[in-house]
Amino acid sequence: MSRAAAAPLPAASKTAGQENFPVASLLLPKHKRATIMAYYHFARHADDVADSPTLTPEEKVAGLDALDRALHGTESGSALVLAEDYRRAVNGEGAMIEHASQLLHAFRRDSVRDYCEDWADLMSYCRYSAAPVGRFLLDLHGESHDTFAPSDALCAALQVLNHLQDCGKDYRELRRVYIPRDWLLAQGLTIRVLEGGFSPRELRQVIDRMLDATDGLIELAQPLPGMVKDLRMRLQCAVTVRVAEQLSAKLRRGDPLAERVKLGKLDYAGVFLVGLWRGLTA
Repeated sequence: MSRAAAAPLPAASKTAGQENFPVASLLLPKHKRATIMAYYHFARHADDVADSPTLTPEEKVAGLDALDRALHGTESGSALVLAEDYRRAVNGEGAMIEHASQLLHAFRRDSVRDYCEDWADLMSYCRYSAAPVGRFLLDLHGESHDTFAPSDALCAALQVLNHLQDCGKDYRELRRVYIPRDWLLAQGLTIRVLEGGFSPRELRQVIDRMLDATDGLIELAQPLPGMVKDLRMRLQCAVTVRVAEQLSAKLRRGDPLAERVKLGKLDYAGVFLVGLWRGLTA
């Protein structure tokens, strides 16, 4: 087995409660939460492989390839246990395996590439880093694949918002930039602008441009709750759309280089109430 597949990693960089994506939310059925958490733990482990400070790009890709083989039942080992756990959780079902396998495309890219060329490039990345999460949840609840398009838009919006929240941290710790490079260049900026403790006017314009595009994604996601048949999943979708709306609005007012812009407890209370109302009336 390759060093990348077997190398020990530090504790997971995030917990489920720190994600913008719904992770085993109490709104979702209790009997599905173990499967959701198996998916989450696999994804977090794969993400930590891609972000490891001790592995070379080649070792990271080798490790991710090994995880992919474990997902498909062709490799096993102690370092691959989370992939094997997820495979068992979904009984080896091909479509569900693919929702996990597709995430690895994004993590392989993170292992060897540290920038996004333009908005289309960022959306291509989100197709593999974010969309599979929504598709997994919808398939788990037996929803129509007609829901995939608005779900993909919602997941991409949440991913971009997370990238904006962490833009300074991602650059400092990983030298990774998800802000479209051509939009920075159009404002006469280089990635070194992310070294600062505040956003100058030119960077603020780029952030606002990203938020404009993200708000367009959120608009595309608005029909999603009304398309979902399962009540609990519909409520979760409505709450998640509201999370995206509120986080986008908060990033309009806050500076992600000066502080981590996030929703507080009161924000989440309002999000939950509005989301429940929307879900029940969808």
